[in-house]
Amino acid sequence: IMNVSYWGFNQYIIQRALAAKDIGEAQKGVVFAAFLKLLMPVIVVLPGVAALELAPGLEKPDQAYPSMMALLPSGVLGLVFAALVAAIVASLASLASKINSISTIFTLDFYARRRPGADQPHLVKVGRIAATVAIVLAVLAAKPLLGGFDQGFQYIQEYTGFFTPGIVVIFVLGLFWKRANEAGAIAAAVGSFALSIALKLAWPSLPFMDRVGLVFLLALALAVAVSLMTHARGDANRIRTDDVDYRTTGAFNAGAVGVIAILIALYATFW
Repeated sequence: IMNVSYWGFNQYIIQRALAAKDIGEAQKGVVFAAFLKLLMPVIVVLPGVAALELAPGLEKPDQAYPSMMALLPSGVLGLVFAALVAAIVASLASLASKINSISTIFTLDFYARRRPGADQPHLVKVGRIAATVAIVLAVLAAKPLLGGFDQGFQYIQEYTGFFTPGIVVIFVLGLFWKRANEAGAIAAAVGSFALSIALKLAWPSLPFMDRVGLVFLLALALAVAVSLMTHARGDANRIRTDDVDYRTTGAFNAGAVGVIAILIALYATFW
């Protein structure tokens, strides 16, 4: 659920595919990104495995990477540091995409609908203000968390998991079930957050990945039930895609099969 939400329904990710000149180019980008993603276990896991042997007894798991860097010779250390700086710069580009997504969603989906007469310069100004406010709120929210957790990434994954089940439910039903409506979507969003909190308090030993899967099933059932019990608005706000050709090329299919085969081999070997 976490992966489907991030790679399939996260605007700042999918907008890169939407920016392609056609569906074929977007598919090529998706396959290429999938192969690059397969390298992440090597980049992320191996330093941790090495730290377990070379620097046991670290106070915090987040100290593994800098501890491994301290063992490198000068030339290699400079190369790794340069790569780290490049990764930070790439993260800034990713942050820019997030900020763009925030301003776009707020301006077009909320503000513009309430101010239909607003011109483009005014909407651009509103988007900039929304982005600035979002950054300030993010800084204020992040400051109490700095240094307060052993693994910051796991903390982020766990608490974004409060929302991701509802997001996946909304998009899956919106794409594949015509009977889905706004009431069902709101029920899924609110239910995802409420059920996640309830399960975390009532069942604290449940791993957060398992909790996300369970909440997804519950939110899905809730959205379906609410959609069936409420009146559908017909074709209101419905986007037609019957004129879009979703067929994939042979190269895309071969690349997709290759990615799946590599994943199966990795899981079968290291699970």
